[in-house]
Amino acid sequence: MNHNTPLFPRPSHQASPRPLHHLAETHRQVLTAAQLRAHGVSAAETAERCRSGGPWQQILPGVYLLHPGPPTSEERLHAVLMYAARASLPRPAPGVPVQPTAQVPHRPAPVDAMITGLAALTLHGFASSPALTSLKKIDVLVERVRRLRSTGCARIVRTAVLPAPDMVTGLPVAPVPRALADAVADLSDAGTVRRLLTEAVRDGYCEPAAIVRELTSARLLNRPHVVDAVDLLLAEGRALAEDRLYRMVREYGLPDPVWNVDLRLPGGPHLGSLDAYWPEQAVAVELDTRASRPDEDARWSESVRKREHLERLGITVVHITPRKLRDAMEQQAAVVRTALLAAADRDPAAYVVVLPR
Repeated sequence: MNHNTPLFPRPSHQASPRPLHHLAETHRQVLTAAQLRAHGVSAAETAERCRSGGPWQQILPGVYLLHPGPPTSEERLHAVLMYAARASLPRPAPGVPVQPTAQVPHRPAPVDAMITGLAALTLHGFASSPALTSLKKIDVLVERVRRLRSTGCARIVRTAVLPAPDMVTGLPVAPVPRALADAVADLSDAGTVRRLLTEAVRDGYCEPAAIVRELTSARLLNRPHVVDAVDLLLAEGRALAEDRLYRMVREYGLPDPVWNVDLRLPGGPHLGSLDAYWPEQAVAVELDTRASRPDEDARWSESVRKREHLERLGITVVHITPRKLRDAMEQQAAVVRTALLAAADRDPAAYVVVLPR
C-alpha cells in the first residue's frame, strides 16, 4: 500500500475511501479515529491493524500511527494536539454514518489546544531547552473546562483563558512567556530555570516584565530558585535596555548626556537616580524596567513621586520602556530630541547637583 491507494478495497457499489496523499507530509502518518472513519476504515478494521505485530499502532487514545516502530518528534507533536482536540470535535448523531468522502481536516491542531512547556521552547528555537527526542512528555495547553487527562506522551496543562498561539512550523505553540511559566512549573533545577529565563531575554524572545507576569499568575514566585532566577533576569533585562539606550544616543546623533547619575538639591535631599541626563537642557531619561512583582506597586509610587518632584523643578523626564527601545528606537530618539529642542522655550530649571551613581 502506498499513500496514493485506498486503505482497503471496497465492493464496487460502495464509495471508495479517500486516499491519504492529500494530507500534509509531516502528519500523514498520524490520524484520529474520526479521520480514519472518514477514509472508510471501520473501528474493527483499525483494531485489527493495531494488533501486536500489525502495521499500525495506537499512540494515544483515539489517535493512531500508521506505521510500526517509534514515532518521530513531529508525529508525537501532532498526536498530542489531535488527542487534545478530540474531545471537542463534533460527533455524529447515533445511527448516522460518516460518509467516506467527508473532508478530513488539513490542520492537525485546532485553536483550542497548543504545545507549551519545554517542547514549545524548543520549537521557538531555545538552545537551552532539550531536544524533542529527549522529552518523555509533551505539554499541551487546553482550557480548564476540558475533560481530558494526561496519558502516554501527552501531559495536559490547564488554563482559564487560552492565549493566542504562535504558529511555529505549522503548529500552534504557546507564546514564550506562557511556555516558560509552564516549563518552570515542572522544573526544580535552579540552573536550568536560570538559563531558560536568561536566554528568553538575552536573545530577544520577550521582555522580562512579560515573563514575570506569567510567573506571578502561575504562583511560582514563592519558590526560592525561581525568585533568584527572576532577580538575575531583571538585571539582565536592565543591562540590555541600557545598552540599547547607549546605542540610540549614538546612532541617532543625540548629544551626549551624563550617564547613570544621582540628582540632589544643593545642601538638600536626594532627588532620584536617572539613566541619562542632559544638564544644559534639564532633560532626563529614565528606563522603566518594572515587572509585575508584589513590591512593584510601592516602587511605582516612588517613581511617580520622583518624576513629579523633578518636573516641578523644571526638569523634563522622559520614560522609555525596554520594549519601545527594542521595537521603536527611532521613535524614542525623536521623543528625546523633541524634549531637548523644547528646552529653549522653557523657563530655566532649578539648579541641581549632578553626582555619579
